[in-house]
Amino acid sequence: MSLHPPSVYPAGDFLDSSAALCDAVLRLRGPALSAELGRIAGEVTHSPWARYVPADAAPAALAPPGALVQEVAHDGNRFGCFEVAGGGNGATERRHLESLAALAASVLQVHSLAQRSTHAYAQVEALLQHQAQILDQIHESVVTMDQHGFITSWNKGAERLFGYTSVEAIGRNILFLYDDEDPTFHDPFLQQGGRLMEVRRKKKSGEVFWASLSLSPLFDANDNSSGLVAFLTDITERKQAEERIHHLAYYDALTGLPNRTLFTKLVDHAVAVGQRHKTHGCVLFVDLNRFKLINDTLGRVAGDQLLREVAQRFRLVLREQDVVARLNGDEFAVGLFEVSQHYEAGMVAQKLMASLAQPFRIDGHDLRVGAAIGISVYPQDGLDAETLLRQADIAMYRAKQGAEVDGVAFYSEDMNAGMHERMRIESGLREALGSGQLLLHYQPKFSIDEGRIIGAEALVRWKHPEHGLIPPGDFIPLAEATGLVVQVGEWVLEAVCAQAQAWKRAGLAPIRLAVNVSAREFTATLPHRVQDTLRRYDLEPAWLELEITESTLMHNIDRVIAIMDRVSALGVTLSLDDFGTGYSSLSYLKRFPIDTLKIDRSFTTGIPSDTNDCAIASTIISIANQLALRVIAEGVETTEQLAFLQRSGCNEVQGYLFSRPLPPLDFERTLREKGWAVSTARSGGGE
Repeated sequence: MSLHPPSVYPAGDFLDSSAALCDAVLRLRGPALSAELGRIAGEVTHSPWARYVPADAAPAALAPPGALVQEVAHDGNRFGCFEVAGGGNGATERRHLESLAALAASVLQVHSLAQRSTHAYAQVEALLQHQAQILDQIHESVVTMDQHGFITSWNKGAERLFGYTSVEAIGRNILFLYDDEDPTFHDPFLQQGGRLMEVRRKKKSGEVFWASLSLSPLFDANDNSSGLVAFLTDITERKQAEERIHHLAYYDALTGLPNRTLFTKLVDHAVAVGQRHKTHGCVLFVDLNRFKLINDTLGRVAGDQLLREVAQRFRLVLREQDVVARLNGDEFAVGLFEVSQHYEAGMVAQKLMASLAQPFRIDGHDLRVGAAIGISVYPQDGLDAETLLRQADIAMYRAKQGAEVDGVAFYSEDMNAGMHERMRIESGLREALGSGQLLLHYQPKFSIDEGRIIGAEALVRWKHPEHGLIPPGDFIPLAEATGLVVQVGEWVLEAVCAQAQAWKRAGLAPIRLAVNVSAREFTATLPHRVQDTLRRYDLEPAWLELEITESTLMHNIDRVIAIMDRVSALGVTLSLDDFGTGYSSLSYLKRFPIDTLKIDRSFTTGIPSDTNDCAIASTIISIANQLALRVIAEGVETTEQLAFLQRSGCNEVQGYLFSRPLPPLDFERTLREKGWAVSTARSGGGE
C-alpha cells in the first residue's frame, strides 16, 4: 500500500489510465502493484492522496477524514478497495473512480483465472511428466493406440523390448510388430480388449519372441471408447521351459519320438475322430529281434545308438500323418490313421521290416536286427489306445511264435487264449523259482576214445504241481524274453554245485558238469559268482564246465575274452556251444580260452546222408584239431552218425544213442555201473 502525491501530470485521458492499469496487473505483483494502482486512482480523480488496499492486507494508516472509498469487487469476489482524498469529490470524479474500480476488478478477476489455469496446466503437465517417468522406469512395455490400432504412446520398456524408439513407433499401426504366424493376428479381441493372452511378436532385429499381452480399453471424457492400452512382458524363457517340460513329458529322450503317453493321447483322439467320420485306423506294435543280445554284448551306448538309427529309418518310410513312438526298450508303436483298407497296414509293416534289412554300422560292427510286428484295427479290435496296444502286443507275440524270424500278424480273438496261457506260464515260472518246482536232469557225455562217461550237461526241468512236467521249449524262450533266464541260470548253478558236493561226499571222482550260460548272464560279475559258488560248496573247478553259445561272442570281443580269461583262470572249463550257427569269426576263435567246441544238433541230424551236414561237421572237427580243442557232437541218435564222427576225429558225443537226460539218482547209478562202453551202448527213447 502506498500514498501518492498529486499527479504531476495533467489529468489524462481515462483510456490511458485503463491501459496503465491493465499493464500494471500483468507486470506487477504485491506492494509494487498496490502502489501503481493507487497512483492511477489519484491520477483519475485528481487527488493528492490515493492508495489501493488489497483485501488480504490491513491499511498501514487510517484514511484522511472525508476520503472517498470504492470497493474493487467482481461476481462476489472482493479484491480490495481504492481510497482517495484531497481532490475533487464531485460526481465526475466519483464516476471515474467507480469505473476504474470496475475495470480493476474485471482485470484482476481475469488475471486470477489465468493464474489458476496456468497453475492447473502446470500441475497437469507435471503429473503427466511424473507418470511418463513412472512408465519409463517400469520394466513392462506399455503401448497405447487409438481405435484403429495406430500407436499413440510408447514407453521406454517398449523401446527395450522391441528395439524401436518412440519416434519410430508412434504413429505406426500396431500390426507392424506382429509375427505372420501369430494366431491372434486377426483376433477380433483386439477391438475390445479385456483379457490376458500369450502372443508372438517381432522385434526390430527380426527376432520373434513370446509375450504376455494384456489389453484394456481407454475412454474419453464422455465415456466413449478412444483406444486401447497394451501391457507386454517377454515370456520367451518361460515358454521355452514349458516346451522343455512338455518334451520331457511326451517325448522319448533317446530317440526324440513320441513316448507311450503322447502316443496314447494321439490314438485316442484319432479313434474319436474315426467314430464321428466312420473311418478306420491301425496300431502296429513293433518289437526288435536280437536287440537284447546286441545291447548285452556291445553295451548300452551301442544299444542306444542302434535304437536312434532304427527310429530314424522308421520315420523315413512312414507318411507325415503317421505316428511312430518308442514305448519302452526295443518296443515301438506306429499309428496309421484314416486307412481305407486293412491290408495297407500289412504293407506298412513290410516297409518297416525292409527298412531294417541293411546292417547298422555302429562302433565298427555291422549289426543286423529284425522285427516282429503285431497289428490291431479300430474300431473292430478296440475303441481306445490301451486296448489297441494290448491287442497289437498279443499279435506281435503270435508273429514271433514258433521261430526266431521276422513276422507280421493281425490280431484275432483266439490270440487272447494263447496270451493268457503265456501269462500263466510266466507267473507260474516266477513262483516255481521260489517253491522248489524246478529240478535238474543230467544228460551224459561220452568219450569215444575211452568209452566211458566223462561228464554231463545239466538241463533244467519244471515239474508243475498241476500240469506235470513242462517241456523246456515251453518256458525257456519265455524266460529269455522276460529276463527270468538270469534267475533260472543262477538257480541252475547253485543246484549243480549242490549236487556235485553231494556226489563228492559220496566218493565220486570229479566229472565235468556243464551249465549253460545265457547272453544275459555273461557279464563282468559272472567270474566272481562262479568263484563264490565253488568256494561255498567246497568244490574243485574240475567239477564245473560253462557252455557259452556262439552268439554270445558275437560282439565286443575284447570284453568277452576278458570275462572268459577270468573264468578260465579259476580252472573252470569253457565250452563253445552251438558252434557253426552263430556269427563268430575264425580269426577270433583262436583267441578264446575255450577247451571244447560243441557241434550243434542241426548239423549231426543229417549225418551221414546229407553231404552238407557231413562237410560242415568234418570242417568243425578239423578246425578244432588244428586249434588243439576237443570236439563234442550233440544230438547223436544212430550208430551211423557215431561211426562218421569217430572216423572224422570227434572226441566226445552226447545224445539219445547213449542216454536221455537222467534224474540225479539215475545218473549216479549209471556212473557207478561197470563196463559201460561205446561199443555196448543202447539206444534210448524220446525225451
